[in-house]
Amino acid sequence: MAGIAILLDLCRKNPSFFSGQALHSYGSFSATAAVSAAAASVAAATPFASRALFGNAGISIAKCDAGATWSEDYISNLRSASSNIFENDSLKYSTKEYHIEMKPLFSAFGAKSLAMTSLRSFLMFYLPLLEPHTNMEDDDEDFLQETAEKRHVDLVVPFQKSVKQIVRETTVVTTRRVLERLAVTYFSQRMAWKLLKDVPKSAVRKADRGMPTSVYFIRVSRTTFRGHFLGVAASWLVQVGIEIYRFFSTMFNSEEEIDKVDNAERVKLLGKKVTGTTIKCGASLVFASIGAGIGATISRPSVGQWIGCAAGDFAGPIIVAVCFEKFFHVDL
Repeated sequence: MAGIAILLDLCRKNPSFFSGQALHSYGSFSATAAVSAAAASVAAATPFASRALFGNAGISIAKCDAGATWSEDYISNLRSASSNIFENDSLKYSTKEYHIEMKPLFSAFGAKSLAMTSLRSFLMFYLPLLEPHTNMEDDDEDFLQETAEKRHVDLVVPFQKSVKQIVRETTVVTTRRVLERLAVTYFSQRMAWKLLKDVPKSAVRKADRGMPTSVYFIRVSRTTFRGHFLGVAASWLVQVGIEIYRFFSTMFNSEEEIDKVDNAERVKLLGKKVTGTTIKCGASLVFASIGAGIGATISRPSVGQWIGCAAGDFAGPIIVAVCFEKFFHVDL
């Protein structure tokens, strides 16, 4: 109890003895004082007679002043070590950066893109003209006669359709570029990066991670859905714009007064066309995502994703149109 009495006496005489400033400034409360107080307390609790006969009852007390006060060098070394640790960890756990590479606004009018679009459009409308046409007649006499009449082939109408298709595709691509710039401006950087991501390269990166097949299929399908969304949205805007233009052009055309229909019927027909376009575009997006996941799973990631996306984009509207006609008797 003598040690406790000594400590209480020190507290009464010097109230600032245990203050935080005194402890950290000059280290007045050292480990020596604490150990001395404990030793005095134990010595006071042991009688003098028992000490002579039994000793100190096996209690040994060691004094140590290590770490009682911190020097400036120790603090500076601690700070430098912590800074080195944080610098090394920052290299391992750096924040993710989103690099958005935007294509030119009028990329559809480039030499290569325009040439591919023109070739595809002309082949689409001129190849059916090269198919052989067989003239099956029921009359045997006419069948035995070898009088082959030359069939007149109109080359102007396919040319006009090809030009319209070229204008349509270039408009869709330019509209997509505009939507990409709007996404970068008004959306977050992360969302814009997901919408403008190069999907085939992303499929290759996902394949290198060693995912299970089901997880890889879902990830590629989800990435394709996001990356293909702006293209489908651009196509929907162009098709709906064409239908609205046709609606107003037939409404204000005075030459077609014979086949004039009420405005209510025209509005109803416009709504039906817009609904059908929306369903087809949605089916195109969904089936393109599924096809991309299947193609990347069963084939090379980049090539399989591209082929599956193109196949799903083409087959989706056809499948949905057939299903609506068969089950709901609705012509999209």
